[in-house]
Amino acid sequence: MAEESLELGEITISDWYGHADKMAEVRFRTIARRLPSLVRQAMGVAWQASPRDTLYAIILNVLGGVFTAFGLLATTGVLTALFTTGPTIDRVVAALPSLALVAAAAALRATVQAGAGWAQSRLNPQIARLTEENLYGLTSRVTLVSFDDPDFHDALERATSRGMYVASTVVASAIDVLTAAVGLTAVAGVLGVLHPALLPLLVLAVVPDAWAAVRSARMRYTTEYALIPARRRKWIIGKLLAEREAAAEVRAFTMRGFLLRMYDAVATAEQDVRLGLARRQAITRLIGEALGGVGAALVYIALGVLLAVAAIPLAVAGTAVLAIKSAQTSLANLMYATNQLYEEGLYFTDFTGFLTFCSDERRLPGARPAAALAGFGRITAGNVTFTYPGSDTPALCDVSLEIGRGEVIAFVGENGSGKSTLAKILAGLYAPDSGTVLWDDVDLADVDPDAARRRIAVIAQDHTRWPLTARYNITMGADRGEAVLHAAAAVAGADDVIADLPHGYRTLLDRRFKDGHELSGGQWQRIAVARGVHREADLLICDEPTAALDARAEHAAFEGIRHHAGDRTVLLITHRLASVRYADRIYVLEHGKIIEQGSHSALMALDGLYADLYTLQAAAYR
Repeated sequence: MAEESLELGEITISDWYGHADKMAEVRFRTIARRLPSLVRQAMGVAWQASPRDTLYAIILNVLGGVFTAFGLLATTGVLTALFTTGPTIDRVVAALPSLALVAAAAALRATVQAGAGWAQSRLNPQIARLTEENLYGLTSRVTLVSFDDPDFHDALERATSRGMYVASTVVASAIDVLTAAVGLTAVAGVLGVLHPALLPLLVLAVVPDAWAAVRSARMRYTTEYALIPARRRKWIIGKLLAEREAAAEVRAFTMRGFLLRMYDAVATAEQDVRLGLARRQAITRLIGEALGGVGAALVYIALGVLLAVAAIPLAVAGTAVLAIKSAQTSLANLMYATNQLYEEGLYFTDFTGFLTFCSDERRLPGARPAAALAGFGRITAGNVTFTYPGSDTPALCDVSLEIGRGEVIAFVGENGSGKSTLAKILAGLYAPDSGTVLWDDVDLADVDPDAARRRIAVIAQDHTRWPLTARYNITMGADRGEAVLHAAAAVAGADDVIADLPHGYRTLLDRRFKDGHELSGGQWQRIAVARGVHREADLLICDEPTAALDARAEHAAFEGIRHHAGDRTVLLITHRLASVRYADRIYVLEHGKIIEQGSHSALMALDGLYADLYTLQAAAYR
């Protein structure tokens, strides 16, 4: 078969490189202006993670700069002794005290730098833990409606894709900036002590290196921005070649060769761009080195002039050369750390901004305890209206209903009628835009949300397949004893599923892990039903709880739920209307409004939407 020609179209920019366009356009003055703010933010995170290690890292790095300066000053004493007249042995002996000071300064600098590195290596895992806990602690508390908001998802993606992971890098870069700045300051101080005229020579020596570093960094950022589509495409193709989801079709349609050709085309294009970058950076470095050579020549000429006019002694000139070399190294480190801090700081700002957004957005806990809901007689929704973020049409409009304790209530209607939305509002998962949900005379909005939800159980159609053991998939960490666990599994028909597992309730239900086991869709649904029953909640909401079950298992599950409910209230949402015939009351929703309500027989006699839907389904079985 002929090979199909490749079409490599444009693709969406990955959030991992979402700020590369800013870095491509930024000037160093912009970076310098924002630097103090970024350093303060980074140090704030470090301090929150570990005040002790943060202090150690900063103090030890500053001491490293101090010992560098001390060593340079001691070098002047060595050179002064060596350059005096007299026998060589006498000059060496005279230089020994200064040599000892130089050696001590070098040893102390190496020691404190090792200590600073140790403190920074301790900070990294603590910062990673802190940032992850902060993020997940807030994302698990924001209101459920946030996850229906596109802006929230965009912010979440930016925060989790890179922002969360750069915190330790930002802190390390901030410390590197401080360290390099201290080094430069120390050298400048030494030159100022030796002779004020030496300070301009420092500027002359480091400016070419600074220009080359900034220009090379801008080239790299601009290139990375241009490569975003290619890298994104490589990532997508790599996932198709290496991950489970596409593995079957890759083999069934023999796509391996096609995908590898596509990957090679993108990788080759990326390689060519990177080779061009290497060439341009090499030219920039060459120009920088050439200018640096001119600067160095001017420095040496200036030192020669100062020596000729006896403005400085030879020993001071030698120390100045060493100091300027040290300053060039510190400058290179400063340029790299500054660019790194600015770039990563943009993503870190995404992360901190998202945390602030979550803190401001999340629903504040109500003042009343959940005990206020205990032993309710009825649940009343009054004039409830709710609209999803970004939507112009309300999902619910002025809905009112009443549910008595111990009743079996059913919500029916076509897709998009508002059944699940209304159930989530009754469960306190969504807060209505207007209207109230009362348990007797207690407004659900006035009760602590987490405590209130412990009295509510939800069996969702899109239930989560938790990568936990079978036991934890039912108990959700709430141990109510073996009797309750086994009873819940029996009601849902999950006991037969668990009996066939290799390790029973201790079997890990995720094949991605060693000894993990995978369940079918119907088996997972039985586990989800058992999960809701095990909670023994006052209100049990069943949202399409048997969609993946066969007819026999569905009938058994509904019978089990109905008999197990006792005086608990059951709210049933389903498209299978044969399952709601025995509900105490059925609410029929259409376009976010309740248009019919009553028992099965009453609604059939009404000959409205419910009767029409029921008749259509019944006809399919004749």
